[in-house]
Amino acid sequence: MKALVTGANGFTGSHLVRELEARGDQVIGLVRPTSDLSRLRDCQLSLVKGDICDRATLETAMSGVDTVFHVAAYVELGLVDARAMARVNIEGTQAVMETAQAQGVSKIVYCSTIGVFGDTQGRVVDETFSREQAGFSSAYDWTKYEAQQIVDQMATQGLPVVTVLPSGIFGGDDPHFGKIVKAFLAGKLKFWPGRDRATGIVHVDDLVVAMIQATEIGKNGEHYIISAGELTIGEMFDFLSQKTGVATPKEAPPWLIRSIGNFLTPVGSILRWQPPLSRERVHYIYDRCVRVDATKARTDLNWQPRSVESVLNELIEQQKNNASR
Repeated sequence: MKALVTGANGFTGSHLVRELEARGDQVIGLVRPTSDLSRLRDCQLSLVKGDICDRATLETAMSGVDTVFHVAAYVELGLVDARAMARVNIEGTQAVMETAQAQGVSKIVYCSTIGVFGDTQGRVVDETFSREQAGFSSAYDWTKYEAQQIVDQMATQGLPVVTVLPSGIFGGDDPHFGKIVKAFLAGKLKFWPGRDRATGIVHVDDLVVAMIQATEIGKNGEHYIISAGELTIGEMFDFLSQKTGVATPKEAPPWLIRSIGNFLTPVGSILRWQPPLSRERVHYIYDRCVRVDATKARTDLNWQPRSVESVLNELIEQQKNNASR
């Protein structure tokens, strides 16, 4: 297989590249000219540098390609440039899909997010769920939802595309929760907000397997939720504490967290700074809950992810290894 991976230098993209190369597939990676390529160290892929919206660049990247994995996205919560995010997530997705269609690519896998379902208010939903939330919780939710509409519309017109919708993506080099685990192991987390917030978890390598399985047996136009299970934030920290002996963080007072978010939001806007807490991030902590059922992927894609506990154990070991270097 000759495959194009957009966003090849990112967390998910780089793991996908390494797995494809391990299978013996020929890989092309689309990256921005200014991208940090450290995650692709020792990889053999061919790189095409350019803008995700530039059709000429996309045509070059897709030349002779059998499969396109569209992973590139602008992912951020808090204070963001919504216009720039829309350009990458919406216009970029449309450009990728239309170019793939014009190039006659035989299979496309689009990496979406369970966020397209909106706030399910704690209900566990599957791929048949229709979004009920009025409005959007963030620019990220809005742009990924609109991108999904483009993908689905083109699928009805015959585009051979399959959508995977991952929950929270974890791994040893996880740029998000990995940093939290590092701080936890160092004893620096005394308080943490939202212990009751449920979070879906999938290991990045299991997501990669699901994406490859989607190219082989996934049905065109179908959606597949990719999640190994869920824990609340409190349960995650309790598990980490049990395994390491480090005290679990105490619950930070919600009124205090909301006050800090309200204060830092205008400060961040004035200073063009992304604060650790903002109104949007606080909203995700306390007011929005998306829970999902990934049975369809397990049955239709023969997907067998590692357990949530295994994912967390790996995070602990990876961070310990990093600390000892």
